[in-house]
Amino acid sequence: MPPAEVEPAAVVVIGGGFAGLNSALQLAAAPNPTPVVLLEPQERFLFLPLLYELLSGEMRRWEIAPRYQQLLAGSGVVWLQERATRINTSRKIVETSSGRELPYKALVVATGGRAETYGIPGVLEHALSFRSLEDVERLQAVVQRLRERQRPLQRLVVVGAGASGVELSCKLADLLQGAAIVEVIEQGADLLPGSKAFNRDQARQALLKRDIRLRTNTSVIAVQAESLTLQRAGADAQHSEALSCDAVIWTGGLAGRVPDLNPPLPLDPRGRLICNSCLQVIGADDLYALGDAAACPFRDADQASHPATAQVAYQQASCISSNLKHQAHGEPLQAFNWNDLGEMLGLGIGQASITGMGLTLAGAPAFQLRRLAYMARMPGLQQQLRVAGGWLATWL
Repeated sequence: MPPAEVEPAAVVVIGGGFAGLNSALQLAAAPNPTPVVLLEPQERFLFLPLLYELLSGEMRRWEIAPRYQQLLAGSGVVWLQERATRINTSRKIVETSSGRELPYKALVVATGGRAETYGIPGVLEHALSFRSLEDVERLQAVVQRLRERQRPLQRLVVVGAGASGVELSCKLADLLQGAAIVEVIEQGADLLPGSKAFNRDQARQALLKRDIRLRTNTSVIAVQAESLTLQRAGADAQHSEALSCDAVIWTGGLAGRVPDLNPPLPLDPRGRLICNSCLQVIGADDLYALGDAAACPFRDADQASHPATAQVAYQQASCISSNLKHQAHGEPLQAFNWNDLGEMLGLGIGQASITGMGLTLAGAPAFQLRRLAYMARMPGLQQQLRVAGGWLATWL
């Protein structure tokens, strides 16, 4: 697209993940909308909460990864398939990988996150991540190799017993069908810290049923090509353990992934833009940040940050959309208040656990309800109808 066609943009959104795409769509759908440009280098949107179902074959690629061209048709959002490399806040310019300089009046940074390695040697070189379509394909190849090889004591290790680690380990155990041991390593005292008690109990039962081994109070201090080095809490540096494995999947936390800033703006220790309660970036009133790229105050002093979930991102997108309208009219901005709608966990093929929406439910009914709830959050009515039609055709 020629630069002249995008220069009048009032709002530029960087990042087309759940947070950025919903921000752009809500801004464009508002009465008397301002021009919106979405900068996203990937061809397909990825609905991350259902990536586990793509791994297991319970969902198809087109259902969870529709093309942006399809999602944005008729929306009024201009999509540029480019990567933002630098933000010049003094000139109000976004520089892209192609050398384009894109001016903005307001900027929304929704660039997502990357694996937090905590400086542990070997994580980047040897561990697998699970945040992209390519990651799914790599992990499917690992599962297929282990099932075909059928050697004794084959082992997959998942690092992190948060929601991602628990969901992933259950799917992997079901897919492997006993071809390999699945172990989960957790630095804390228990799995799913901060989760609802019912979901934590259901997750613990799901791990036991699949003979998934959970090691708590255990830190990873190095990752090698075919092993990792572990250390129990309280043990000295001389007392470490080498655990052989065929692959390591890293789900041990996220760090922010923000373009270069000129002049620099403060970032928190995890590399996220520091925001006020209205999701404005501190030091630049025309910048907003959300999702994994943002560190914003939490109303609950006992919780350090908002959960890295789709529902938080969706609510933040609505808050930013409203605040940009308020800002354009010189009106007071509203603080972001997260409304906890509950928690849903996939716990293996065809199984899930739900606490919220007035329900406490587990098993196959929870799995179907979870899919329906996520379908309602699919971006765009057309995609929701396509996915619903595909499910109906499968059931009939």
